[in-house]
Amino acid sequence: MNKIILNYLIKNFLKTFLIIVLIIYCFGLILNLFEEIEFFKNLDVSIFMPLMLAGIFVPSMITKLLPFIIFVSSMVFMLKIRNNKDLLVLKIYGYSNIKIFFILAFTSFLLGWLILITITPFTSSMVKYYEQTKSQYARDIDHLVSFNKNGLWIKENTINKKRIINASKPEGFILNDVMIFHLDEKNSLIEKIFARKANIETNDWILNDVTIYESSGEVFEIKELANFNISSIYDYNKITSLFKNFDTMSFLEILINYKNLIFNGYNERFLVLSLNSMLTLPFFLFLMTGVASILTMHTLKKSNNSKFMIIGLIICVLIYYFKDLSLALGQTDRVPLILAVWSPVIALSFFTFIGVLQINEK
Repeated sequence: MNKIILNYLIKNFLKTFLIIVLIIYCFGLILNLFEEIEFFKNLDVSIFMPLMLAGIFVPSMITKLLPFIIFVSSMVFMLKIRNNKDLLVLKIYGYSNIKIFFILAFTSFLLGWLILITITPFTSSMVKYYEQTKSQYARDIDHLVSFNKNGLWIKENTINKKRIINASKPEGFILNDVMIFHLDEKNSLIEKIFARKANIETNDWILNDVTIYESSGEVFEIKELANFNISSIYDYNKITSLFKNFDTMSFLEILINYKNLIFNGYNERFLVLSLNSMLTLPFFLFLMTGVASILTMHTLKKSNNSKFMIIGLIICVLIYYFKDLSLALGQTDRVPLILAVWSPVIALSFFTFIGVLQINEK
């Protein structure tokens, strides 16, 4: 009998979860489709292109919303078994509120790890394909920043000339082995600048150990300078902000290639932030199931579901803003970054622990 009850709880809970995911996917698809149609409206592409891109982008959005999806799923399922008297039957068979909570919460916890390990590699690949595809149709390509195995590449337009910059891996504010090419409006080379290092902390780049090859007719005049300044629309913060989208990397990719990513120039703070944010997912799913249990299992009386849904929505918003505030404090160095990521989990754990003890007495 225990096995039958356990299968009933887990099977129906996961069924509710999948239904909620499907509903949110459909809403997300419709909303994102309008954005993609707006992007492609003046481009000669098939009607299936916006639909395809919207379809592959939404799964990544769903993984970000998983704590709130599991909360709604838990609320719906628990209200259902309470209102149809299944909760009363479960108690007759010896299943207390805390036992039901732990069954559903551990299911959510294991589901979180399953998604991190097996689903995020697919969603990250989808986001990567999404961004690569849209970049091919981007209208504004006068300014471009790219990072690959050949280092950092920057293209920008200046007054009466174009600039192409290449550098090896960055080290903080410093770019090493910098090459700068200035082209005229006809794309003819007019100047080459080689520098051993460049400080890009601000828009006024400071180049060290500089050699300049300046076109003078059919020959290049050579100048060697200890320091040389150039003005760029890019600085350190603007360049690194372009590589903050860690949706293109899965949990396993960051975990396995952590040192290689740092060696290749990715910002360690953002890697730490992304890795720890992913690690909190299973714990958030566990705790959000706990919050749903506290709201719904304090009584066996049948009640209006809309009231609980409104309360649940308010709680979700409060948790979201608390999480966002905590991350902002960490990113501005008001608190340690790792503590900022885990603080919402710790705070929610205390609330859930006290609440679950109270509903166990019901």
